[in-house]
Amino acid sequence: MDLLKYIGEATSYDKKEKLEISKPKSWLKSVSAFANENGGALIFGISDTDELIGLEDYKKDSESISEIIKTKMDPIPKIKLENYNENEKYFIVLHVEAGSETPYYIIDGGNRSSYIRIGNQSVVATSIDLKNLVLKGMNKTFDIIQTDINIKDATFNKLRIEYEKRTNKKFEEKDLLSFGLITKDSLLTYAGALFADGYLIYQSRIFCTRWNGLTKASGLMEALDDNEFEGNILILLENALNFTKVNTKKMWRKGPLYREEYPEYPERAVQEAIVNALIHRDYSIIGSEVHIDIFDDRMEIYSPGGMYDGTLIQDIDPYTISSSRRNPVLADIFGRMDLMERRGSGLKKIIESYEFEKNYTEDLKPKFRSTRSSFFTILKNLNYNFNNEPQNEPQNEPQNEPQNEPQKMTRQDRLIKIIDIISDKPYITRLELSKILNVAESTIKRDILKLKEEGKIEYVGSSKTGKWIKK
Repeated sequence: MDLLKYIGEATSYDKKEKLEISKPKSWLKSVSAFANENGGALIFGISDTDELIGLEDYKKDSESISEIIKTKMDPIPKIKLENYNENEKYFIVLHVEAGSETPYYIIDGGNRSSYIRIGNQSVVATSIDLKNLVLKGMNKTFDIIQTDINIKDATFNKLRIEYEKRTNKKFEEKDLLSFGLITKDSLLTYAGALFADGYLIYQSRIFCTRWNGLTKASGLMEALDDNEFEGNILILLENALNFTKVNTKKMWRKGPLYREEYPEYPERAVQEAIVNALIHRDYSIIGSEVHIDIFDDRMEIYSPGGMYDGTLIQDIDPYTISSSRRNPVLADIFGRMDLMERRGSGLKKIIESYEFEKNYTEDLKPKFRSTRSSFFTILKNLNYNFNNEPQNEPQNEPQNEPQNEPQKMTRQDRLIKIIDIISDKPYITRLELSKILNVAESTIKRDILKLKEEGKIEYVGSSKTGKWIKK
């Protein structure tokens, strides 16, 4: 076995030149970190410079490793020891499985400590890390924890209105329990407190700022607009979306069939990014909130809490990332209302929304960055270069140049436009309509339902091969 190749390919590993018997904490902290998170391997017999040193007595070391883990860790993680011989040198690979009884503690001189993995280092878990590890060990998430707020002291009018409008289903009292918003004892869960009317959770806040230029410069004196919102999570989303619409512009040009629009930011991408920030943030962090910072060339959305599984988003392909939900109750309700991607990561949806735009280029691709305690989404302004580059060449068709669009299309205008588009393109999908008209797919869904109820359009055929007919 090529150990150096193994090291290079491993996503979670650590190495030790020899087994420290008298100072077991030097390597047990890696065992604790691997067990607390995604598992990993600890290799004995390799120096910090990746030199293959080997072990003097690998059989005795193997026995010592097992015994030390049994006596120095609580609970005892699942491990597997493997011995390797390369060039007459012996090595031990200690495989540690991701545990289900977190946190895994090291017992040392009467003290108990637990570790997590940050990059290639094992560090002491903070109080917030320990809270999340305890929840993980209990197979619970923060949003399902019970509060001391009785259902008699809360209302859900905003949730009821939005749910019925977006799903065309009646929101009943029994749904509060089935959705995980209240307990059987009629107490609100944290998810229920976040969806309830009013301001019941202190950290349920979002700060929005439109900065003048490309940086925050000298503080709020450089801000063109700023606002702080607090309260119900649906109100936060609504206010945040309104803030971004007011503080961004749209350009347009006349097309052969309809007006072609060039928004600074795709509406679906902005909505997905804000929803992700609100749904996947770590609400156990008190005194922190979601931030939306709009600069001339980009929009940055910050959310407290990194990736739920402890990985770094910049090390993962956003197209293949699995959906890991820190707050599954919140995510489920938003998914039911078609406010977020239910089947996978919304990051892919954000990128695809950009790729659909006519003025998209690869350098305008959205960026994602995370640390252990934060997540950033960076959306590029699609029109920034056009607005700031000098126009030296003569324009043959000035009437077709993009123009600023100060007004949003009214619903009546949009309904008329939908009829015109499907008359020309009977096989067009709702998603394609949402991109053309620069509105959410759920908005197109409601518009189409209205047009069908009014008898103006009809869909004939199967869901895959059918088409639209103007009546």
